[in-house]
Amino acid sequence: MTDEIEWWDYDDTSEMAEAVAGDIRFIIESALDARGGAVIALPGGKTPIPIYERLAEAKINWKHVTIIPGDDRIVPMGDDLSNVTMLGKTFIPLGARVIPIISEAAEDYKAAGRAADARLQDFHWPLDLCLLGVGGDGHTASIFPGPDFDEAINGPKERRALGVMPDPLPPEAPVARVTLSLAAITASAALMIAVTGQKKRDVIEEAIAQGAGSPYPIGRVLAAAELPVDIHWSA
Repeated sequence: MTDEIEWWDYDDTSEMAEAVAGDIRFIIESALDARGGAVIALPGGKTPIPIYERLAEAKINWKHVTIIPGDDRIVPMGDDLSNVTMLGKTFIPLGARVIPIISEAAEDYKAAGRAADARLQDFHWPLDLCLLGVGGDGHTASIFPGPDFDEAINGPKERRALGVMPDPLPPEAPVARVTLSLAAITASAALMIAVTGQKKRDVIEEAIAQGAGSPYPIGRVLAAAELPVDIHWSA
């Protein structure tokens, strides 16, 4: 387990967005300088939208940046629940490559996960950055409690993505998902979390205290991380 988890507290979401966007810009530019390309995973949801708006203003050579969603719902492109659609609206106009991890042709969510894993094998690995959100129930990416939890946490190290069925299904998005595996997340060269609200902070702090036996997915991820993790939080 990483013994370096650093909290960064902000007065408001705008201040947090500015700081996180600055950190992401630095990571991207470092990767571009080192090898001429950057591959990053970003979350969906509402919390990171102000971060992406700030990041989009950065003068970055976006055409050498590849962005994948850290997880996505198995819905058609263009659907309101589609994370890659949300990311694409912001970053494709800048010239970035935004890569979907959902295969709409897959016959079931397990097959969709296998297709995503195969697609991700073609990219530079490990990720230069994985930015995570956390749900009020302690899930992160789409690593949820449910029938596929153990596979997401303990699957083969070389597996980058898999299909998962949350149980119970979240009412706001009652669909199966594809998610990066714990191994893929924790192998990232940089791992950051951005969250808002006291409830999520309480869940993360409890998960950290529980360690490797935490029932919270975010607790398992943090327990498995070997590099320092920055947690950015505002009320």
